Amino acid sequence: MILELDCGNSYIKWRLFSPVASSVPVSGRAIDIEQLLDQVATSAGRGLEKCRLVSVRSDSETDAIALRITSVFGLTVLRAMPATALGGVTNGYLEPGRLGLDRWLAMVAAFSLRRRACLVFDLGTAITVDLIATDGQHLGGFITPGVPLMRDQLFGHTRRIRYEGPAEGALLREEAPGRSTAQAVEAGCLKMVRSYIGAQMDAASTYLGSDFDVYATGGDALLVADLPGITCISDLVFRGLAIACP
Repeated sequence: MILELDCGNSYIKWRLFSPVASSVPVSGRAIDIEQLLDQVATSAGRGLEKCRLVSVRSDSETDAIALRITSVFGLTVLRAMPATALGGVTNGYLEPGRLGLDRWLAMVAAFSLRRRACLVFDLGTAITVDLIATDGQHLGGFITPGVPLMRDQLFGHTRRIRYEGPAEGALLREEAPGRSTAQAVEAGCLKMVRSYIGAQMDAASTYLGSDFDVYATGGDALLVADLPGITCISDLVFRGLAIACP
């Protein structure tokens, strides 16, 4: 069994991957390394053979996570690293090492599916957009705040926009005009995300031509899953991690 880790800005997402069955028997997310260790120990028993990891955290944080995995489970940790090319995709950043590794792996995985032009959205703390031409050249992309950051900005810069509890997640499905502060904020954020994704899809033909695939991944990908032409694949980053660390 392979332990796969995606150390993002907010959570450490993890899953156990069985290469023999090509299946994922269990997955989860943790707020810190200690919670991760508890979750994995409960789920994996002694069946772990190796670990591969991608991280957008600082080098010191990532080193600490890798060291704890090694000390507790006795595993060598393979880490995805910046690259100028991988899996047929050429990094389009002027400084390739500055491209977020989660974005990079999602692009590599998306292109590997059909090896043709594609538009890749990752909807999480931030929303990233990346364009890959039919020859695998990354043409660049866009970064904007995701729903969590939109909420944080409203809470941090207004005095009377306040709400809490499960209303946030429960309300983020309805675009009708809100009749409470919570409803108004949630509907407004949802409209902004969906409008932005739609505009990016419309504009992409300028760079990719008329025939390209569109993929969405990340924690909030389901918010746009019903938009025409989008294929949601929740594990694009993990699929890319398997290409980077076979």
